Amino acid sequence: MISPADQVGHASGELIDPQALMAIRSLEMRARVVVEGFWTGIHRSPYHGFSVEFTEYRQYTPGDDPRYLDWKLFARSDRYFIKKFEDETNLRCHILADNSRSMTFGTRGYTKAQYANTLAATLAYFLHQQGDAIGVLTFDERIREYLPARHRPGHLRHLMLALEKPAAGAATDLVAPLKRIVEIVRKRGLMVLLSDLLAPVETLENNLAALTASGHEVVVFQVLDPAEVAFDFSKAALFHDLESGRHLYVDPESVRAEYQRRFEAHCRAVEAICTKLGIVHRRFATDRPLELVLFDFLRERMNRGKVVKRNTA
Repeated sequence: MISPADQVGHASGELIDPQALMAIRSLEMRARVVVEGFWTGIHRSPYHGFSVEFTEYRQYTPGDDPRYLDWKLFARSDRYFIKKFEDETNLRCHILADNSRSMTFGTRGYTKAQYANTLAATLAYFLHQQGDAIGVLTFDERIREYLPARHRPGHLRHLMLALEKPAAGAATDLVAPLKRIVEIVRKRGLMVLLSDLLAPVETLENNLAALTASGHEVVVFQVLDPAEVAFDFSKAALFHDLESGRHLYVDPESVRAEYQRRFEAHCRAVEAICTKLGIVHRRFATDRPLELVLFDFLRERMNRGKVVKRNTA
């Protein structure tokens, strides 16, 4: 069965292959290509009405005034929507991008960091177009770059420059950046965390809980390389742990089952923490077209009744 997000791509021709996308040197240009491809695809797809829902309406929730229900849209979609008010379209979003050394791994011709930073740039570009305030924080074992959420001339360019800096850290440490973001961001908003989350989960719950306790809405994108998920290496080889620096000679055939068991256990633990805290968690590999990731992000925002408005100027 093809999902609505996949239908967007099928209707518009072909989705942008991430490998081809990464060949574009300019990060801002990559983001622009994805966003423009997304809008083109969704307007040509059988889900054209979905774009109307993104831009003009939000889903009805108990407590809303029924006088604002759009019965014509209900007749077409069999779902209840109300017209959005202008003050519902404002958003303050901070994107937290993991630039630790584990993010430099990649088997597709590009790294997890390049993919994650392109996703970060895509979200920033899209939301900036809507007039929303966007900030960014990049980190490894410490905070590397921080730009507060703003919407003013030149700010998007500064965001892109911060995201273009290559990952060069060592261990992934979510404690420092999450603690710092809670301290410096007082106004409630959306926090989007981009990371492989290949770090001990013991401290993850407490730090994510601090974000949600501060009133922030949190979305976690867990970005992984396809080889990390399948562990489909065919020959024995010397594996290098990018964070610890250790070298291990491994026969993939003999350890694959145990690796996959532990890997899935780790990912299930992450998902359980997010579910417990009411955090949106999405896990995907770096071969997933970014238009589909953007579609999923916006659909989730629509379902929560906090959808951004497209700027058609």
